[in-house]
This record gives sequence, structure tokens and C-alpha cells, in this order.
Amino acid sequence: METSGTNKASSEIHNVSIYIIVLLAGILLNIIPATIVTATGCPLWLDTTGTILAAAIGGYIPGIIVGFITNAIKGLSDITSFYYATLNIMISACATFLVSKGWFKKIHTIILSALFLAVIGSGIGGLLPWFLEGFPSNGLLNDIIIDFFDKLISVSVVVIILKFVPAKIRQSALFRFWMQRPLNEEDEKKVKKIKCRSTPIRSKVIFILICSLIILAVAATIISFVLFRNATILEYSGIANDVGHLAGKAIDPEMVDAYINEGTNAPGYLETKERLEDIKAASHDVKYLYAYKIMEDGCHVVFDLDSEDVEASAPGDLIDFDESFEPYIPKLLAGEDIEPIISNEEYGWLLTEYTPLKDSKGNCVCYIGTDVEMSTLFTSQVTFVVQMIFLFAGIVILITAVAVWLVDYCLVYPVNSITLRAGNMHFSTSDRAKEGVQAIKDLDIHTGDEIEKLYTTILAMTQKSAGYLDEIRDQNATLSKMQSSFIMILADMVENRDENTGAHIRKTASYVRIILKKMRELGIHEDILTDEYIENVVSSAPLHDIGKIQVPDAVLNKPGRLNDMEYEVMKTHTTAGKAIIDQLIHQVPRCAYLQEARDMAHFHHEKWDGNGYPEHLKGEDIPLSARVMAVADVFDALVSKRIYKPPMSLEKAFSIIREGSGTHFDPDVVNAFFAAEEEVKQVEEQYHR
Repeated sequence: METSGTNKASSEIHNVSIYIIVLLAGILLNIIPATIVTATGCPLWLDTTGTILAAAIGGYIPGIIVGFITNAIKGLSDITSFYYATLNIMISACATFLVSKGWFKKIHTIILSALFLAVIGSGIGGLLPWFLEGFPSNGLLNDIIIDFFDKLISVSVVVIILKFVPAKIRQSALFRFWMQRPLNEEDEKKVKKIKCRSTPIRSKVIFILICSLIILAVAATIISFVLFRNATILEYSGIANDVGHLAGKAIDPEMVDAYINEGTNAPGYLETKERLEDIKAASHDVKYLYAYKIMEDGCHVVFDLDSEDVEASAPGDLIDFDESFEPYIPKLLAGEDIEPIISNEEYGWLLTEYTPLKDSKGNCVCYIGTDVEMSTLFTSQVTFVVQMIFLFAGIVILITAVAVWLVDYCLVYPVNSITLRAGNMHFSTSDRAKEGVQAIKDLDIHTGDEIEKLYTTILAMTQKSAGYLDEIRDQNATLSKMQSSFIMILADMVENRDENTGAHIRKTASYVRIILKKMRELGIHEDILTDEYIENVVSSAPLHDIGKIQVPDAVLNKPGRLNDMEYEVMKTHTTAGKAIIDQLIHQVPRCAYLQEARDMAHFHHEKWDGNGYPEHLKGEDIPLSARVMAVADVFDALVSKRIYKPPMSLEKAFSIIREGSGTHFDPDVVNAFFAAEEEVKQVEEQYHR
């Protein structure tokens, strides 16, 4: 046991070492070629070769881990790499599936595999730059074509590497988590094929997990989006406020009325406007910068700067209030501070910050308006949402893959293994029952939870059942022996009354066994002549003359030939035997050998041509056991000594049996009898001695 445990621990350490090597090799095979092609300006990426290799050798989990870690490392220098981790995970899952289907073995399937991986890498991944960089890439089709060659190189490299990796190493590198003795390949296939009446627990767990993760991801995305949007608006408001205060320092509040009335002719107007333009130019987020004096009749222009799409208003122009400003007019007329206003009207989607400009007496002489275009906020929001979707998609795939892996090895495999082994158990023999128990014991399930408890309970139950089976078989053997003894004793009691019969019941039983076995060898009535049937007939053969117990001694032991009346009395032993055994059957209705005993007792004097008694049955209407007993009974009567006759020679007896074929006896039974002639002679010689 100690040696076994040491070997098991050594094997586990060996497998862990291989796992680590596969993961490290995959990560390096991703990063090193990608760094080289980037430095040389090559249009390829070659950053998924290691992911594909880890997936091909180790399965889903190693491939996903390599893909995720690779992008995490690259993300230290390029944050956008984090968002592409999902694509690497999807490529890993696809590669694992394709390898499992044998697609990395033929040229045309290798090309198709590269195409599928390219569609994931650039078909789905090509959409990401549109949101992250604010513009489309060179075109999805162009990206897919380039990525196809990239993936074709990666897949080809993996195929070449796989040819040099020994099968034993590849088997050890499969990322397993056995909580039992590992199944062989054949049993693993059988376990996977076990069907359920409804939805398997594996599917239920995956469904619940994915739904939970999606709900969590959606909730987190919405919360993050709201926080991001509020933070961005606050940031834009701060920019607008800062620009407004800078502009306020450039404008002389005492000159506001002069600027409105005289315009560009007012002293210092042009210089002030030039400073305002410099302030606006310094902030790329500001679309409009202006100064209005708010009065009852509207907004009087003090300064207004030109923009790309709107011509500036002249000093002194009157501009009506926008509808979005109506709630704030009382505060504006009073010169109070107001919150930033978001509007989407004539001049676009804008965030407006109104900064009051006050004179030396503290009176608000005008407001400096700073408009930040909100379309940049929209782009930022879309980019943020796409980033969140890609990140959470990767996390969902990663967690789901790990969960499925754990569920398979901690739940599905153990439960289905128990089901498979328990379903294959047979209790036909003691040895087969013990083999079934040992097969369950060999599973060695050690999950440490309810599954292990279920396993130990089932194992204990099957062990007890196998033990009970041995006890039942011993008891059945004892009962069968007692039954045979009782039958023989009963038959002996009847035979002892008949001074003519000698060892008749034992000899006829031997002849019956010989005939039945020979018939089966010759292919006669193979469907009927089972081991059970033969044993039932042989066991009940001694009862064929039990009806003689009701025949008077004067008739039964008469030294001469019987007259007609006495013969009729003797013939009643067949119906009397049936009546006696019928009473036994009534007491033990499901005893198969009694059915055969009744048939032999009742019909062993019937003849093949219908001239027998008591029912004058003909041909195969006569039960098979009775047809066999007819030959055995007559033959033994011929060769045995009776008080009314000497024994007949074997040759003469055989001749009479042959002559009776087709009239007295069933021809098939006679053929089997003569086919076993030597065995029949041996029985007769044994009892003669």
C-alpha cells in the first residue's frame, strides 16, 4: 500500500511538471514570435501559436490559461491587449474542439481550421478597433485574409510540434482533475454517452452558472457605465468651468456695456477677443466660447468666437433663449450660479457651463458660456461599453470553462462511473458478483463530499448483496439437494412396492439425461433444451411412476401376465400420478420441475401414432419430456428382469426400439437414443453389475 501511494504521488508530481512546462511553453511561444514580427514590421501577429499548442496538447483549460496570461503580460505595456484576451480564449476553445475532431491531421482540414481561427481573430476582433480607436480598421475582409495566413502558420507550427511529442507525454499533458481512479479511454467514452431521462445535471449547472454570470456582467456593466458617464460629465464640466474662469480673467467687467454698444471699436475689444481665441484653442474639447449679457429680452452678445460650422454673432446682437434654458432664466437674470446644462437642439448635443462675470461691486455683468460637444462623450461611452463586453465575455468563458471542468471531474465522471459499473453488475454467479463489486471498489472515488458518501454507501450495499447471494446460493443448493433426496425417497417407496422394477427409476433418469443432451448436440429442439429444462426433467423423472402407489399389490406384483381388467387397473397409474402431482403443484405453483413431473407421469405411455393411453395424444401433442421417458421406460423394461419374464438382450431391445420409431416413439428421440448407444450400454452394464 505504501509503494502504491508513493507511485501515485510520484505520478501526480510528474503530471504537474508536464502541465507547467506546457503552460510556460505556450506563453513563450505566444510572446517571443509576436515580439520578433512586431520589431521587424511584419504584418502578421503570431501571438496565438502557444495558445493553440496548449489547447491541442492539454485541452480547454491550458489553452484558456495561456491565452489569458499572454494578454495580461502584453497588457502591461499596451492596455488594449486586455480587451483581446477574450479573442484568445475563444481561439483556444475553438482549437481544442477542432483537435478533438481530428482536424489537425489532414491538409484540407488544417486549412479550414486556420480559416475558422482567422474569422474569430479578425472577424470578431476586427470590430474592436472601431470602438477603441474611434475609426475602422483597414477593412474586415483584408484583416481576415492577413489573419488567415497568420493562423495557417501558427496551426502548421503546432502540427509539426505535435508530431515530435510522444503519445505518452501528450496523454500525461491532458489537463485532468481526477477525483477517482482514472478511467481508461473505452470507459470514458461509455461514461460520456450515458443518457438521462431529462436534462443532465452538467447542463443544469452550466445553464445556471452562465445565466448568473451574464446577469452579474450586465449589472456590473450598467453600474460601471453610469459611474463612467457621470465621471465623464463631471470631467467635462470641470474643463468648461476652468475655461470659463480663464476667459473671465481676460475680460474687463467694467467694459462689458462698451463692448455691447461699440463692438470692435471699443478700446481693448480686439485684444480681448484674441486672448479668448487662444484660450479656446488650448482646449480641444470646447466647441463654443462666448460671453452674453442676460436681460429680459434675451441674450445680448458681448463676445462670440467663430467655430468650424457656425459663424459668430456680432457684439450687441440679441439672441433668443433656447427652450432648454427656460427653467434657468430667473437665476440667470439674478446673476446666480447655475448647474451645467445638457442640451440637444439647434447647435448640437452640448454641455454648457455658464460662469458669471462680476464687476468691482459684485454685480453680474455677463455670463461666459463654454460649450463642450457631447458627441465625444457618446464615443467614450460606446468605447467603454464595448470594452466591458469584451472583458466580461472573456471572464464568463474562463469561469464557465473552469466550472465545467470541475463539475465533470468532481460530479459527472464519479456519478456516471458508479452508474456504469453498477449497471454492468451481474448476480448470475458468485464470481461475477464479486467481479462487479471489485469493479466498483476500483473506482476509488475520493471527492470528499456527498458524492464520495454515495459511492461508499453503494459499495457497501453491493458487497452485502454479493455476500447475501452466496448465502442464498448455499441455501438453494441445500434445498435442491433435499428436494432431490425427497423425490428419490418418495420414488423408492413406490418402487419398493413393485417387486418387478428393481433400479428402474435411477436407470430411466440416466437414460433421460443421455437422450436429452444428445438431442441438443444434434440440434434437435435447441430452443427448448436449456440446462435448466434438462435438469428439471432429469430431477423429476423418478416420479413418472408415482401413480403406482394407488395400484393394488395383487395387480402390481402379479407374477404372470395381467388380464384385461387388471391391465385397465394398471393403466390408472398415469392419471393417478397426474392427480398426485397436481396436488403438489397447487401447494407449490411456481415449481418448474413439477410441471415436467406431471407431464411424464401422465403421458409416458402415450404413443407417437396416437394409440397410447390415457389421452390418446399423437405426435408433438405429447410433451417432449414424456416422449423421451417413453423410450427410456420401454428400453429399461425390456432389458430388466421381471418376476414374470427374464431380461432381454441389448441387441433385441435396441431392435424393438428401432422398430417402434414413428409408431410408438418420436423418431427424433429414437435417433438421439441410438446416437448415444454406447452411453446407454454403459449405464445398463453399471446397474447390471
